[in-house]
Amino acid sequence: MNELDVSIPSSIFEFVNLTALYLSSNNLSGILKTSKFEKLRYLTDLDLSNNMLSLTMSHNSNSMLPNIESVDISHNNISGIWTWNMGKDTLTHLNLSYNLMSGFEMLLGKRMQILDLHCNLLQGSLPTLPDSTFFFSVSHNKLIGEISPLICKASSMGVLDLSYNNLSGMLPHCLGNFSEELYVLNLQRNQFRGTIPLTFLQDNDIKTLDFNDNQLEGRVPRSLIICKGLEVLDLGNNKINDTFPHWLGTLPMLQVLVLRSNRFHGHIGVSKIKFPFTSLRIIDLAHNDFEGDLPEMYLRSLKAIMNIDEGNMTRNYMGSEYYQDSIMVTRKGLEINLVKILNTFTTIDMSSNKFQGEIPECIGNLNSLRGLNLSHNDLTGHIPLSFRNLKMLESLDLSSNKLSGRIPQELTSLTFLAFLNLSQNHLTRYIPQGNQFGTFGNDSYYENSGLCGFPLSKRCTIDEIPCTSQEIEAGFESGFDWKITLMGYGCGLVIGFSLGCLIFLSGKPE
Repeated sequence: MNELDVSIPSSIFEFVNLTALYLSSNNLSGILKTSKFEKLRYLTDLDLSNNMLSLTMSHNSNSMLPNIESVDISHNNISGIWTWNMGKDTLTHLNLSYNLMSGFEMLLGKRMQILDLHCNLLQGSLPTLPDSTFFFSVSHNKLIGEISPLICKASSMGVLDLSYNNLSGMLPHCLGNFSEELYVLNLQRNQFRGTIPLTFLQDNDIKTLDFNDNQLEGRVPRSLIICKGLEVLDLGNNKINDTFPHWLGTLPMLQVLVLRSNRFHGHIGVSKIKFPFTSLRIIDLAHNDFEGDLPEMYLRSLKAIMNIDEGNMTRNYMGSEYYQDSIMVTRKGLEINLVKILNTFTTIDMSSNKFQGEIPECIGNLNSLRGLNLSHNDLTGHIPLSFRNLKMLESLDLSSNKLSGRIPQELTSLTFLAFLNLSQNHLTRYIPQGNQFGTFGNDSYYENSGLCGFPLSKRCTIDEIPCTSQEIEAGFESGFDWKITLMGYGCGLVIGFSLGCLIFLSGKPE
């Protein structure tokens, strides 16, 4: 990468036999006229990406660059409507992403394979794609209208990303089975209604299905069970009315399951599958109407959240050369859009449901878990001591439940813990001190009338003062009650003192 900070020298356009021009990642600026390319009839590859160029199109632009195959002018300042019909019979790759274009009226040639228009200001309807298209991304624009069934003629499509637009209407029934090459279908953040496509091809290559934040309803299609390579299923923020899709537990590659903010209901219960969801590491069931006990059987099966050896694994992001998965998660009390999903990231969110009963001890086996949110349920009992095994935990939210008892002193050993919310429960006694616990404020504990100690203003009484962690652990393991010990010590002291007085008053015994 250089930093020229100038316009493109005019002399470059005099090299009439030039076949490739790479000027990416400079500070090239100014207005580039398409007429400049008139003499470069042999040019096949053009890369002007990551600059600050604007573009004006001349009346005879369509006759220029007749042999062009690949064009990348992404990350520039191109505005207005793109009308340059270059390389009608030769162009295969066109990347105009991250610009300011308001329209796209190019006539796409029959050889087009990769068309990337995402992150612009495009308005109007979706462009008509040639059957040869493999990659099409028009996400983060302002497109309106419906998806035409004609899109299903693109039988070589591998990645179709229409997310973050204002598209509406029903989804074409063919959308799940129109291409054997399809591995990404991303329609999130639109206004689609109706049901999810019900049919998928046998032996399909689908890895990512993202329908988040639409108005889809009905049930989760049982035909998803044939998508054996599915890694990401995001159905969040729709109107899906169904019970828990336990049969998804048979999918061997499923890593991300998002069902949040729908109308799922009923008991999750147990699975007939012996080891369900063994690859699952991101689970979001928040804001539904699930009830009953937390699904202990499923929690025991989450092998992908146990014993991750990060030191001996290569860190990478979910996705491929052309597409990287993203997801919206609630972490540390905030909604965060993860534009990339690291292969070591793990989280469980079952908040805002109607779960009851105690928190299963088996959650402590998920020692590679980074985020746990069980807030806004009707959970009772104690905070499990097994939570001390969650050494990678960064965020813990158990607020708005009916938990009782003390906060385990052992939680102070969770040195990665950056967010803690235990508010609105029935917790009692002292707040543990040490390590991360010294950084949490009142908000972590409010509306627990029985709690005392820093950072609360309420002081602890003598019987609430903490012992050392070794004494606490020894007391619990032996069943020994320190209150009884202190009472016994006090009684013995009184009796001993009384006997001493009697002896003193009665004189020395003979």
